[in-house]
Amino acid sequence: MLTEPVVSDLGLAEGDTVIAMMNGMGGTPLIELYVMYNEVAALLDAAGIKVERNLVGNYITSLEMAGCSLTLLKVDDEMLRHWDAPVNTPGLRWGSDGCLERFPSMDVGLCSGYRSKC
Repeated sequence: MLTEPVVSDLGLAEGDTVIAMMNGMGGTPLIELYVMYNEVAALLDAAGIKVERNLVGNYITSLEMAGCSLTLLKVDDEMLRHWDAPVNTPGLRWGSDGCLERFPSMDVGLCSGYRSKC
């Protein structure tokens, strides 16, 4: 019931690729978010929609409110390159391992060759 309206609204079809975000509202245990994500991933797989990347956790919360939200983003190779760029913020962190410190002027959001430099 959570997945169908989102898939329908986005017009997703068999063969499409998405990034899936299962966001907790603050009061839902992480294990329950993973149970929900597992169900969403199975439903998407049954529909022939590939989950290329995912986020599961409490990213946008509401004072310990129970429940979760699902966000799907239809992606292509270019969008995935941008998604995979190093991130070093209070809320998200991946792929930076000092790369931004070694190359401070590098525009990682637009540079398709950032991995070879790091």
